[in-house]
Amino acid sequence: MAEKFVGGGGGGVIMLLLLLSATFLGVSMVGAEDPYRFFDWNVTYGDIYPLGVRQQGILINGQFPGPDIYSVTNDNLIINVYNNLPEPFLISWNGIQQRRNSFQDGVYGTTCPIPPGKNFTYTLQVKDQIGSFFYFPSLAFHKAAGGFGGIKILSRPRIPVPFPDPAGDYTILIGDCLKSILDKGRRLSFPDGILINGRGTGNNAASFIVEQGKTYRLRISNVGLQNSLNFRIQGHKMTLVEVEGTHTIQTTYSSLDVHVGQSYSVLVTADQPAKDYYIVVSTRFTEKVLNNSAILHYSNSASSARGPLPAGPANDIDYSINQARSIRTNLTASGPRPNPQGSYHYGLINITRTIKLRNTAGLVDGKQRYAVNSVSFRPADTPLKLADYFKINGVFRVGSIPDQPSGKKMSLDTSVMGADFRAFVEIVFENRENIIQSWHLDGYSFWVVGMDGGVWTPASRNQYNLRDAVSRCTTQVYPKSWTAVYIALDNVGMWNLRTEFWGRQYLGQQFYLRVYSPVGSIRDEYPIPRNALLCGRAAGRTTRRL
Repeated sequence: MAEKFVGGGGGGVIMLLLLLSATFLGVSMVGAEDPYRFFDWNVTYGDIYPLGVRQQGILINGQFPGPDIYSVTNDNLIINVYNNLPEPFLISWNGIQQRRNSFQDGVYGTTCPIPPGKNFTYTLQVKDQIGSFFYFPSLAFHKAAGGFGGIKILSRPRIPVPFPDPAGDYTILIGDCLKSILDKGRRLSFPDGILINGRGTGNNAASFIVEQGKTYRLRISNVGLQNSLNFRIQGHKMTLVEVEGTHTIQTTYSSLDVHVGQSYSVLVTADQPAKDYYIVVSTRFTEKVLNNSAILHYSNSASSARGPLPAGPANDIDYSINQARSIRTNLTASGPRPNPQGSYHYGLINITRTIKLRNTAGLVDGKQRYAVNSVSFRPADTPLKLADYFKINGVFRVGSIPDQPSGKKMSLDTSVMGADFRAFVEIVFENRENIIQSWHLDGYSFWVVGMDGGVWTPASRNQYNLRDAVSRCTTQVYPKSWTAVYIALDNVGMWNLRTEFWGRQYLGQQFYLRVYSPVGSIRDEYPIPRNALLCGRAAGRTTRRL
């Protein structure tokens, strides 16, 4: 069985098994009311046909995309991953905050890869989270071959949700698709196509069944490699209700821009005549526009989808930035807890530090590299979190990346920026290039308080939204523009801050934010998991006794 569920109110035998499981895996029991969900995943290569032609893809339990993770706030997820690939493998959990537990984050800076033929059991808790997210393979370019899937975190039954229960809940994973990837420091090519749940168009198109008159929830995630995408449904409007764990003001859109790494939940009512309708996904801000279509199939459909594909918005930045500014937090709705989302007044908290991050492209030793504040990330031989825990010298240096643009020549380093636990920081992403950037921070959500064209100055704070900015984990930065976010650094650990443009991430446009507490208390950070894989210079050391 791929998933097993154990509730918190069972008998003594079940509780004993849970305690033994938690003791072995290094889980701190939060309380008997927090259920456990068990997953067994077998990762293999297999044939996939995303563009109608056979390719080698990464399958999870024989599926492409992988199975959804269904959970409820505070659930404990025990995910046993068997790596049957001929190379090392890791899975990361986009948007899952891993509270006090960056050891489980599943990127190379925190977690040793699973060797071929071996397994590793992730122990995650979706503590104080709701919403729509996804998982993906984080090493090299495994992401281009599959191994990704949706994550649904529902509210607990006693927590009110600001919309009626939908008749159905669909995961829709969209992304660009490449038949070949960069090698030896070359750029990614233009994509060969767009996928919707791993499928192309025509007879291979994905289909979603609805009943006339009913309302459905669609959880849309851009799991692609580099392109912003626009999502729309022929003849239907979409009501936005949630963005990466935040209930939003319920605004209606005819189309929605979804940038790389982002996730949205919309409600769609099947209120049109009974037939099939096109679901269309197309690239944004590209000279050549790529389209893909799926089918919204009414169960009593009288005819197939017809007519031209509905056109997307014009390729102008103003439409997209105005849409982004219109996405705001529903202050009166409950989040993962019963108190309203607006009860945390982020706009009244004093900023303790301003960090400015500028992305650049260039050559180092004749090879293409990408950098943040002129530093292009070079992976170490040991995960940084393990080096930090075991106090292994020479793996990384805190402060190896400045917190302001330096203007220096691009260089390579294992870049780690230090930050204080419980600081309240402002990060300004500066993008002086002619591309749309997309930035993600593991371990956190942040308030997107402002974005605009031109150069950020302290006077730009006058236009910040300090009341109902959306809180999310991935934000876009438009060409020749800036985006500002506020973050409460309340999660100790080693956290990856990266571009979601995977070719740029692979070639150095990332670093690690080390949020540090000198106290060393388990109230601030869990100890290393007992089953942690140890590699590099951490090999041969011990975690904790079983």
